[in-house]
Amino acid sequence: MTTPIHWNAEALWEAVAPRLPGFTIDILPSVDSSNTELMRRARTGDTAPTLLVAEQQTAGRGRMGKPWASSLGDSLMFSLGLPLSPQDWSGLSLAVGQVLAEALQPGGGTTSGQPRIGIKWPNDLWLEGDRKLAGILIETAHFGPGPRQVIVGVGINIRPRHEQNLSTPPACLQDLDPRWEAPTALAAVIPALVDCLQRFEAEGFAPFRTAFATRDLLRGRPVRLSDGTHGMAEGVGADGALLVRTAGGLEQITSSEVSVRPAPAR
Repeated sequence: MTTPIHWNAEALWEAVAPRLPGFTIDILPSVDSSNTELMRRARTGDTAPTLLVAEQQTAGRGRMGKPWASSLGDSLMFSLGLPLSPQDWSGLSLAVGQVLAEALQPGGGTTSGQPRIGIKWPNDLWLEGDRKLAGILIETAHFGPGPRQVIVGVGINIRPRHEQNLSTPPACLQDLDPRWEAPTALAAVIPALVDCLQRFEAEGFAPFRTAFATRDLLRGRPVRLSDGTHGMAEGVGADGALLVRTAGGLEQITSSEVSVRPAPAR
């Protein structure tokens, strides 16, 4: 028999509700996709701030529609949906990535001898050594009067994954500390994520840019763009665009234009 997961939802709600009026938490044993479920609710007019945790997903999605599946307790999978009205949406996935990395590993792990949690532009968390730890999927939609609805979907590997044929080798939080479990990871990241979204709404990407640079895993590395162009990553611009020095000069790349992979070592 599978052991039920104790999520400590009441304590988490008490930590978040004062800063996010109307906040609710739903824990679903199974759903096709937590992002899809929150989008369905928003279409019917339910745009209240909601954290939806999926113990299992039958049709989870990553970037560019790639599937994200997991066994019970092996991963933390959740979506946070709420109305948001920033002046500029640019750089949101980078801000979210930086805040999640810091919540899971304050200070970057550089003094502990642990591999550092870094950010692979635009929306993945990797451990040094190019092993994928987590993915972020942000979707927005407008369903009538009022601000747009933003849904931030996150999948974090908690326990070792042994799947084959992955383009990026998997990492997990238990690589850093075997005491990590899905509920403790959820408690660590949600208050920080709420604060991140509220600050982003007020100030945009600017206050996150310096901290992002300390975890930028592509900066200073050769990269290959989806059109075959090669260059050297030089950080991100004020709007979160990836800066790549190519033979044609400095290019500003947005997530809607390319998929970026580190070029193979020579």
